[in-house]
Amino acid sequence: MNMPPHPPVSQPPQQSALPGCWWHPSRPTGLTCVRCGRPACPDCLREASVGYQCIDCVQTGRREQNVQRYTPRTIAGAPVSHRPVVTPILIVLNVLVYVVTVSQAGSLTGNDAAPLFRDGVLLPVLIADDGEWWRLVLSGFLHYGPIHLAVNMLALWILGRDMETLLGRVRFTALYLVSLLGGAVAVYLFDGMTRATAGASGAIYGLLGAMLVAVIRLRLNPAYAIGTIVLNLIITVSLPNISLLGHLGGLIVGALVTAAMVYAPAKGRQYWQGGAVAALLIALVVLVFVRDAQLAGVSCELRGNLLSCTGLAG
Repeated sequence: MNMPPHPPVSQPPQQSALPGCWWHPSRPTGLTCVRCGRPACPDCLREASVGYQCIDCVQTGRREQNVQRYTPRTIAGAPVSHRPVVTPILIVLNVLVYVVTVSQAGSLTGNDAAPLFRDGVLLPVLIADDGEWWRLVLSGFLHYGPIHLAVNMLALWILGRDMETLLGRVRFTALYLVSLLGGAVAVYLFDGMTRATAGASGAIYGLLGAMLVAVIRLRLNPAYAIGTIVLNLIITVSLPNISLLGHLGGLIVGALVTAAMVYAPAKGRQYWQGGAVAALLIALVVLVFVRDAQLAGVSCELRGNLLSCTGLAG
């Protein structure tokens, strides 16, 4: 006896009612993405902090995280910030050194008689003969009277805020200190052996040079920056007892440092910038060594004239 054929076996109602995967419609699935709610098969789900997310939501989340982590940066690679920190610290440091010299000398305008001033003022003969290298840096924090201090600190505040914002705190500190040293080295190389020099002007002119390079890099009109530099140089050569060499040295070194920072390639920028600043610093030190060798035979007669030329009588 022939048996009737078996009816086709149908899928369970609950399985046939399952939706297809959003990316693979032929695959029924009971799983969904916890973020967008779309059905997804196991191959299209990724474990998240809470539950499972589909591949699209995972990629979207990563893009959002990258946007949140992105920090706007300047042409030098520094985070954009509107709060200068190093500039006011430098101003306070200069003022404190001035207060110490005033306290030691007992005079507001005659503070150059203070022991700290005499031990720190830039005197090439003492650097060459006695190896007192610290004068190349310490002299940049000494000032002849309140007017000298006020003019330099006002310039530092005006220029420093913008340059610190552009370069960032670490780069700005390097710019200031290397420019200061550049001005001192220029005085040591070319100025009179018994002429005393002090002040932050070398570093200030370094900021002027930095401003000019930054303006050119940003493709702005450089007329204002050039005019400011020319005006200051005219004042330098017009007034007595102002170190033109210190100003020019700081201006050139500051421009070189800033050029290395703002024109460095984006890839490996920090290494390029650090290497360029280190190379410039080494070059300045080498120049000091060369000058030391040239002045190795400083005569006793020159040292004997030191007291009458500088007023550093003990």
